[in-house]
Amino acid sequence: MLLEISLALLIGIVAGTFTGLAPGIHINLVAAILLSSLGFFAGIPLIALAVFITSMSITHTFIDFIPSIFLGAPEEDTFLSVLPGHELLLEGKGHAAVVLTLYGSLFALPVILIFTPIFIYFLPTFYTSIKLAIPFILIFISLYLIFREKDFLLSLITFALAGFLGLTTFNLPVKDPLLPLLTGLFGISALIISLKNKQNPKPQTITPLKEIRLTKKEFTKAGIATIIAAPLCSFLPGIGSGHAATIGSEIIPQERKGFLFLVGAINTIIMALSFVTIYSINRARSGTAAAIKDILTSISPSDLTIIIITIIISGLLSFILGIFLSKLFAKSLNKINYGKLTIFVILILILVNFIFTNWLGLLVLLVATSLGIFAILSNSRRINLMGSLIIPAIVYYLTI
Repeated sequence: MLLEISLALLIGIVAGTFTGLAPGIHINLVAAILLSSLGFFAGIPLIALAVFITSMSITHTFIDFIPSIFLGAPEEDTFLSVLPGHELLLEGKGHAAVVLTLYGSLFALPVILIFTPIFIYFLPTFYTSIKLAIPFILIFISLYLIFREKDFLLSLITFALAGFLGLTTFNLPVKDPLLPLLTGLFGISALIISLKNKQNPKPQTITPLKEIRLTKKEFTKAGIATIIAAPLCSFLPGIGSGHAATIGSEIIPQERKGFLFLVGAINTIIMALSFVTIYSINRARSGTAAAIKDILTSISPSDLTIIIITIIISGLLSFILGIFLSKLFAKSLNKINYGKLTIFVILILILVNFIFTNWLGLLVLLVATSLGIFAILSNSRRINLMGSLIIPAIVYYLTI
């Protein structure tokens, strides 16, 4: 059993590194493929398969900021890192930007250990008491973020259009509808704008780790914002890392470095606590958490202990791996034509969407990309595009 679990953990790190670096290839897709071929893995302990998914998911949260910052190809959990990360990239400090997110993910590990028993003992009662209020909580959070903007009408329009697109997409016969939806809203749209503006980063500098640091004030502010926002958003449907980071930075304003730390920490915490949430309230907060729920049926205390240990070990190893890969990307970027690289990434994203969805998926990708470009050019905060997930969640909870 120990050998199978150890191998599953290491293979999960490899898979999470691949999904983290490959634009458009999400951990949910790998989990879905695993579920559809469970018969092939007959004889392998089910907990080993759960360890693989856990390890892959946590590694993904450490590594997926690398293409987000260096290539401008984010996913729904990393898109907020694009702006401050891209600014540092243009200054030749892309590696430093990635390391700051890695620091945040590393900080997340002890926070996860602290909040795990809290979720186990208090979340069932708390969730039951607010279950009926969830759609109204989602509406309140959305309106709060919208009306915090200068042009709140434009933000409201962007949010509503994204919500309509999300509702439409989820009702179309599209395999893995999140892939074209989120790739267009947060990935290809940003890459096209980058091409339009002809932004070429300065030669990248590999800054020593001892020089990449937050001030005591920046660390304190980012840490407190993380502890406030991440657990709250770990069980609310439709509210992802982007919203948690925005809420945290609204409560405690962040500087550029602190914000990257905050986004990294929240990304890892929300993923990890989604596994604890299954045990606590039997609700799958993420696609990979749903996969573990399907594999194990019910999670025992010993299963949860193994999952938590997996989170810590894979997180520590992924931190070291992330630093190595970030240096590799920074060195490679100095030798590559950034404009041609951007076009190549766009073509790869289109190809991936076509392979894993269908022609309707490409239509969703086109519309989502157009809406993403509209949000960028109109200076509406891209967090409003998360209406594509929040409005469907609100409709679902109002109608059940």
